[in-house]
Order: sequence, then structure tokens, then C-alpha cells
Amino acid sequence: MRRFAFVAVLLLAVSTPSGATRADDLDARISRQLHANAERYGIAGQSVLIRHNGALLAQAVAGEADVTTHRAVTAETVFNAYSLAKLLVSALVMQRVEAGRVELDAPASRYLPDLPEAWQAITVRQFLNHASGVPEYFQYRDGEVITSQGNRRFQATPAEVFKELAGAPLQFTPGTANRYTQTNYLVLTALLEAQYQQPYAQIVRDRVLRPLSMTHTSLGPATDARHEIAIAYIGKQGALQREDDIAWPSYAYGHAALHTTVGDLDRFLLALTRGELVGRATLQQLWQPQLLSSGQRSGFSTGWEFEESGDYRFVGHDGGTRVRARIAFMDGLGGDTYSFIYLTNGSAKNVWSRTLVDSTMAVVAPMQFPREALSETLITYALEPQTAARTTALRQWLITTGRGDQPMLEQDINRVGYAVAENLGHATALPLFAFNATLFPRSANAWDSLAETYAALGDAKQAERLYAKSKALAAAR
Repeated sequence: MRRFAFVAVLLLAVSTPSGATRADDLDARISRQLHANAERYGIAGQSVLIRHNGALLAQAVAGEADVTTHRAVTAETVFNAYSLAKLLVSALVMQRVEAGRVELDAPASRYLPDLPEAWQAITVRQFLNHASGVPEYFQYRDGEVITSQGNRRFQATPAEVFKELAGAPLQFTPGTANRYTQTNYLVLTALLEAQYQQPYAQIVRDRVLRPLSMTHTSLGPATDARHEIAIAYIGKQGALQREDDIAWPSYAYGHAALHTTVGDLDRFLLALTRGELVGRATLQQLWQPQLLSSGQRSGFSTGWEFEESGDYRFVGHDGGTRVRARIAFMDGLGGDTYSFIYLTNGSAKNVWSRTLVDSTMAVVAPMQFPREALSETLITYALEPQTAARTTALRQWLITTGRGDQPMLEQDINRVGYAVAENLGHATALPLFAFNATLFPRSANAWDSLAETYAALGDAKQAERLYAKSKALAAAR
């Protein structure tokens, strides 16, 4: 009964005409969502902060920074932010673009002449957007770093890394695809050092951390005894296991080894949305949909993950799958703007940070963020005992909120289904795929996904029957 009551509250919030929950209970709603997420995914500790048009909407913490000592997370807890470090590099590069010192569509070799020959024509923008095609400079296997040449240690300098990669083929023609690699930001970090003739860590301190009073943020190992540091965890066989960070060399600080608090990240995002680090007009120009040479939309916009939901554009980034920062804006940064920060130190189910941020967006403004509200509602439905009444209620909710007519509804339900399967298991995801197939009985894709789920659950006979149905529908098109 307790869980069903939570569903009812959520659905009521989603159908509120204004689309926004009351400010006086928003902290409580966000706290309740954090606890629901912790229960679902086995999250150790969490810290969340949300703003709307610069005003603080909600802030909440939950769980433990150290599950052994049971030290609680506080607003001052320092988390490993992993690849959120790339957002600092992006902001610093955008500053140079705004100052006329770097051209995004110029080859990066204009600023770094000693890049490998095969990289000479790759543009700054392509490195920012992971559209360069350059190979990854290391892999992490079985707790060890393995460089591209099989060495079990990092090279001493970026120049040695680039030399090591010089003979490796590009993964694709630059500008034709996105493939996320840390090497891209190794190049951009070196570019910034060449521009300022200073170590990267000093550039960050002088141009970001000190001006914004980000006193709880550091690059490199989190060893400052003055600050409470969250232990990092990873899920292994459904349980939390401590995971120590890689011993990154200093040249990797542009893509890793960022440690920070929710408050410091809030200062960074707030400064960006106010135009204090980079002018709003520049950001508005740079945070636009960007196309690959194939005509497909890039997943990145000047280094920030880029997507759209409803009338809003989202820019942001994930860090280690555990943390995420996101800015949502409509009609430019001077219009309606939200910022979301969601930090965790790991979960037993290794839940992706996107799912967590989406859940808070569904609580804060479900009408403004319909895709995220749909995701949270579907996840909640999948976790509840399945009854005809609940399925009917979900159908009715889709109708009353106008989501039943959305052209992407089938794909959205499918997407959530696979996310649930990955984080919570195929048995939990089964009701979503079954619901999708009943909503879209002529969709070969919906039946194929349902068949795949039955196959994963070991029901080969049912899977075979549904695969046959999917193939027949596809053939009849």
C-alpha cells in the first residue's frame, strides 16, 4: 500500500495543470524521490540541488558517504565527479573562442603543431564533440590500466601519449560519427596549456575555482583532510563494493579526477547560466544542435551532451555513470532555465545517472518535462504488483496527460524498458514491454523487444512465438 500511495502522489503531480509542485513541499518530494531511488537501485549516498531561473528550488541529501562507518552524506560531502571534469575544459575553451584566440572549426594542430600526422586536420570542435575518430589512449581491465601499447602504466607526458598513438588508425573519418574517448580531452587540455603556458590545474584554479569560490573542489586525488570525502562504490553481483579511483597523471585532469560538492557545482552552473564565465550570447550560439557530416545530429554541442525534451534543450554531462549535471533552458538562457545536479557515490545496480536526474525532473516540473515524467511513471509502474486496474490507470494517465498521442511514445516506452532491464532485471522490465506491445500491436519492434525479454528470462517457447509474430509484422509492411 505504501508504494501504491507514492504512485498516486506522482500521477497527481504529473496531471497538475501548472506542471509544478508547490514550493513548500518540494524538498520533501525530492527527499522522498531520493529514498525511492536508493531503495530501487541500492544507492550508497546522494546529494541533489535544483534551481529554476537562478532561485533555489530544492536541495536534499540521503544515505551514507561511507557504508562501513555509516558516515552520512551532508551538503558538504565531496564526491568523485569523474568526467564532469570535461565541462571545465569546455568552458575554458569557450572562453578562448569568445576572446577570438581559438577557432572551433580550425584544426587543433594550429595550436598544437606536434599532433600525430593523421590528426592534423581534425578540428577543435570535433575534439570537443568526440567526433574526431582518434583512438582511446588506455583501457581499464581487471583493476589495471592498460595503455594502447599494452603497458601497465601511463606515459609520462601527453607528447609521449600522442607519439604512442601516432601509428594507430583513426576509428572513423573525423566528423562522421561520435565516439566517446578520453583522448579527445587530452588534446584539449594540452591546447589550453599551450594557450596559457601554464599547467592545466593552475589554469582551472585561476579562471574557475578561485573566481567562483569553489573551495571544496580539487583536481587529482581527494586527500584533503579538511573535507568529508565520499567513498566510491560499484555494484558487483547486486552488492556494493568499494572502488578506488585510478591514479591519474596530472595531464588527465581535463577528463578525470575532479572532486567536488553539490554546492561548488551549483556555483559553476549558476555562473554559466548568468553569463559570468562565458557570455550568454556566446553560449546561446555554441549550445545549438550540431550535425555530423553524415547529416545525423551529434550527441554533443561544444563538449556538452545535447538533447531536447518538450520545449526545452538540455546540456550537461555524466560522470562515471554515478553523477550528472544538467541545464535545461527554453528561449535562450535569459528565458526559462533549470539546473539539476545529482551526485552519488555508487549503487548496487550501477544505475545510470540519467535515470536519476530524470526522476527529479519528473517531480519538479512534470508538464515541462514530459519524457522524464513518462520515464518515472513507467519505472514506478514496473515495480508495482501488476493488476488490470493499474494497467487501466496507466492507459488513462497517458490519455489525460496527452502523452498517448505522442509520435515517439512507442520508442520512449521501449527505451525505458531496456533501462529497467539493465538496472532492475528483465523480470521487472517485462510488464513495460508487454504494455508497449498491447498499445502498439502492429509494431514489429514492440513484439521483438518482448520476445527478447522472454528469451532473457529463459522462456524459449514464448520467445520463439513472439519473434515469429514480429517477423510476420515486419514482412507485411
